[in-house]
Amino acid sequence: MLAAFSISPTGAAADDTGSVAEAVAAAVRVVRESGLPNETNAMFTNIEGEWDEVMAVVKRAVDAVAAVSPRVGLVLKADVRPGYTGQLTAKVERIEQQLAASGDA
Repeated sequence: MLAAFSISPTGAAADDTGSVAEAVAAAVRVVRESGLPNETNAMFTNIEGEWDEVMAVVKRAVDAVAAVSPRVGLVLKADVRPGYTGQLTAKVERIEQQLAASGDA
């Protein structure tokens, strides 16, 4: 499965500019230390693996943010497709191939 998720602390976790980077970095650290394929962009962290292992990582990431915030928001979107691996990059590659074939690359 692929999961895209965003964790956001509320309340005391923000610094004086409103940034929550420190708390979000703690969550991303959990994901990176999991050993599962992952990538982080400006809005989401994507992770790939089996259902139970992905959900366990998401829970640990939420717990890391909850350690510094009394309230945590989680947005999660999943693509559950048994029998497929490597989709973190393969899905993007298929789109790039289509764009290249139509001259839009």
